[in-house]
Amino acid sequence: MKKFLTTLTIAFVIALFPTTAVLAADAKKPNVILIMVDDFGYECVTANGGESYKTPVMDRLAATGVRFEQCHAQPLCTPTRAQLMTGLGNSRNYTHFGHLDPSQKTFGNLLKGAGYATCVIGKWQLKGDFEGPGHFGFDEYALWQLTRRPGRYKNPGLEINGKLHDYTKNEYGPDVVSDYALGFITRKKDQPFFLYYPMMLTHSPYDATPDSPDYLEPKAAKAKGNGASGHFPDMVAYTDKLIGKLVAKLEELKLRDNTLILILGDNGTGKGTPSRFKGRDVVGGKGTSTMWGTHVPGIGNWPGHFASGKVSTDMIDTTDFLPTICEAAGVKVPAELKIDGRSFLPQLRGEKGNPRDGLYVWYNPSGGPSAKFEFAHDQNYKLYAGGKFYHVAKDDLEKSPLADGTLDATAKAAKSKLQALLDQHKGPRDPFFLKQGQAFGGESGEDPDGNKVNKPADNKGTPTPEAPTKNADPRSARFDQRDHNRDGKLSLEEFMTTASDKANAKARFEDFDLNKDRFITREEFLKQGKK
Repeated sequence: MKKFLTTLTIAFVIALFPTTAVLAADAKKPNVILIMVDDFGYECVTANGGESYKTPVMDRLAATGVRFEQCHAQPLCTPTRAQLMTGLGNSRNYTHFGHLDPSQKTFGNLLKGAGYATCVIGKWQLKGDFEGPGHFGFDEYALWQLTRRPGRYKNPGLEINGKLHDYTKNEYGPDVVSDYALGFITRKKDQPFFLYYPMMLTHSPYDATPDSPDYLEPKAAKAKGNGASGHFPDMVAYTDKLIGKLVAKLEELKLRDNTLILILGDNGTGKGTPSRFKGRDVVGGKGTSTMWGTHVPGIGNWPGHFASGKVSTDMIDTTDFLPTICEAAGVKVPAELKIDGRSFLPQLRGEKGNPRDGLYVWYNPSGGPSAKFEFAHDQNYKLYAGGKFYHVAKDDLEKSPLADGTLDATAKAAKSKLQALLDQHKGPRDPFFLKQGQAFGGESGEDPDGNKVNKPADNKGTPTPEAPTKNADPRSARFDQRDHNRDGKLSLEEFMTTASDKANAKARFEDFDLNKDRFITREEFLKQGKK
């Protein structure tokens, strides 16, 4: 009887004060901040052994948290973004550079669905127009490269919650979005929030930062920095400074102990960028398949919850962040997503966990049926699908492939293990994603292999040019984006997924549905789309 009365009392309190009950439940959920630095290889962080740059904030987060020595991304930004946000390897759902198919579910969708306030700031590069971030689960955004590609640094062109913002008074793009993030944290301090922060820094051009002495010069020349590095050292220091501002804001609001922070790079440092690392000269390998193209910093910090001062040699890649974040937040990943990622939350807590014994990579920024690079690797060895085998722990530039006749027992076992991993991923790609491939011409200022070229960003703010698919009809591609279940017709729900004017979407759907069967065929879509 006493137990019954206690239960009844709790139910009565919840009924009278439902908001209080919800807030109490939310208070148990951690805030999540995921920071991904642009073109930022493993050698850039001092705690990793870097000797060229100043990263005191990241070093401190590593020293009081967990530092991963084997965190790997894709060799280029969009391929990494697709993996990070969906937990799926590129062979599963990659379409083409600068795009994420609208049928995909991201960590934004999952955390928003679990009651998190969500925000993305920084570099988008995934199309979707002004509705794109919201479609992928973000309530708010302050972004560069959403609908256009103007400059990102001094006097940037940004998109903030559906509006274009062009700056002309020496504002610095990374500062603008950082200030937005600080405001978001302040506004949402009383509820669980997820801040996804794919930074604009440290991508080329290696221009001056507000902390550089020549920032206000009319044309702060890249060459005025340190030779081939330009102002890259200043950019790394400023990146670290902005991360420090986030940490300081959390401490000011007394949120630090309930906020987990994860930091990684999106690919190797800009190709050819020189650095000192563990007593040797190295150069950035962005766009390449060597470790200098994929090996990135990995840091996790959450006071009182993550291990302190731990260095992990376990292998993790960008598909692993979604399940890790979701597990920490108590959010279930739907089984039907069939993600490739594996949570490393146990390792962050100082436990053994279920570490990988190798990573599989399928990479082609153009998409299509086959990979530009396909390989499996562990901490010591790498095996390409074509058969070349390297001892990368001793040959990180992959200059000396190993012949079978020279392999010792350890190398033979490693090769057998990696071959088995490659075999697990054999088979054709899903035609739905394969057919969306588009030729990749390189990012602004770079060729397809990441080499610097004289191709500046479009400061007029026009959309980023892309190579069209041969004989492609853009209306047909739009139909494919909405046809989530790939049955060749659109339901009203699918039609409304990316509709910019949802108030009139139902009426437009009825206009397209010529035979009034409550579905729109491709032929109906194309016919009405011409009007």
